[in-house]
Amino acid sequence: MIGYSIKRYKLSMNIVIFCHPDFLSSQSMPRFANMLKSAYEQRGHTVTIWSPKACVYNWFSSCKYSKWAGYIDQYILFPEWVRKQLKRQSADTLYVFADQALGPWVWLVKNKPHIVHVHDFLALRSALGKVPENPTSWTGRIYQRYIRQGFKQAKHFISVSNKSRDDLHFFGEVSPITSEVVYNGLNYPYLKMPLEEAILTLLQANLPANSKGMLLHVSGNQWYKNVPGIILMYAQYAQACADPLPLWLVGPYVDKQIQSALDSVPEKGQVLFFHGLNSKTLNAAYSLSRAFLFPSHAEGFGWPIIEAQASGCPVITTNEPPMNEVGGHAARYLPRLKVGDDVHAWAKHGAEVLEELLELEDAARTELVAQGLAWAGRFDADSAIESYLRVYNLVLKLESRFNN
Repeated sequence: MIGYSIKRYKLSMNIVIFCHPDFLSSQSMPRFANMLKSAYEQRGHTVTIWSPKACVYNWFSSCKYSKWAGYIDQYILFPEWVRKQLKRQSADTLYVFADQALGPWVWLVKNKPHIVHVHDFLALRSALGKVPENPTSWTGRIYQRYIRQGFKQAKHFISVSNKSRDDLHFFGEVSPITSEVVYNGLNYPYLKMPLEEAILTLLQANLPANSKGMLLHVSGNQWYKNVPGIILMYAQYAQACADPLPLWLVGPYVDKQIQSALDSVPEKGQVLFFHGLNSKTLNAAYSLSRAFLFPSHAEGFGWPIIEAQASGCPVITTNEPPMNEVGGHAARYLPRLKVGDDVHAWAKHGAEVLEELLELEDAARTELVAQGLAWAGRFDADSAIESYLRVYNLVLKLESRFNN
C-alpha cells in the first residue's frame, strides 16, 4: 500500500470504471464494480460504469455461437462506443479497469490516466501450461495471450495480494510505473455470533443445525477448489472417528468427481450440500462450524478464509500463497495436493490435522479463535476503499506530471 497521504491532491475525482458485461455467466466482477461505484459516490466522487451491451449476443444467446457473438459486442462494437464517449470526458478523468481480464480495452485509454485492478492469474497460468490440473484449449490459450497483450500496455496496477502482484510481474510480463497491493475488504460485517443465535438463524433457514456443530466448506465447482479432496479428507476423518461431525458443502453441486469421492465416505459420515445461503445465514454457519476446510489448489485471494476467521471459525487451508498470505498465523495448513501425489496419503494427513484441531482444549481453541478474529480485522472494507482512492490520487498526480 502507499505509505503516505496524498488526499489533498484532488478532493473529488471523475472516475470511469470499465467492467465485464452483465450478460456473462459470472457476476462477481459486475458486483465488484458496483461496490466501488457506490463506495466512491458516497465519498463525493463522480462515477460511471462502462460495459458492453448485449447487441449481437441477444441474437445468438440461445445457441452455441453465443460466446462468439458476445466477443463481437465486447471487442468490436464496445470499443467504437468508447471512442465516442472519450471525446466527452474531461482530461483529468481516471479510467479504472475492474479486472485485468479487461486488458483488450486498455489500449483505448493507455495515454490517459488509468489503473487496473488485478485479481488472479489462474486462467493465464493455465494457458501457459503452468497448471497441469487445468489444461487449456488452443482457443483459450490464444484468448489469454490476447488479454495479456492488452493489460501489458497499462502503467498502473492494484493487486489483491502479493501473490497476484508477483504473478502480474512474472506471468503478465508488465513494466508498471506503480504496482500496489491492497487486500480485499470483507463485503459483509461477518462476526462471531453467539451459539444460540447462530443455531436459530440456521434453523430459520431450514438448515439442520444443533449445538454439536459441523465441518464447513464454501466454494463452487471450480477445479481449483479441490472439493473431491475435501470429501476424501472427510472420509478419512469419519472412518477414524466414533461420532463424526457432518460436513456441510455450501455452493458445490455433485458432479462425477465429487460423486466418486462421496462413494468413499463411510455410513456414519454425513455430507450435506446447500445452496443460496444469504450472508447472514452464511455468517451463522461459519460461527457454528467447528472447522472450516479450504485446502484449495490455488486462489486469487481466498475470501472464505477471512470470512470464517471473522466469524470465529478456525481454518485449515493450503500452505501456499495467497492462502497462507490471507490466513496468516491464525490458520492451520496442509501441503498443496499436486498431480501425481498420493491422494489418500494427503487426505489421511489432512484428517489428522483436522482431528488435532478438533481435540484442542477449550483454552487453546479460544486463543486460536481470538487470533483469527484479530487477523481478520485487517481486511476492512472501508480501509480497502480508502487505499484504492489514495492510489488513484497518486496515479492522477503522476500522470499530471508526465503530461505537463
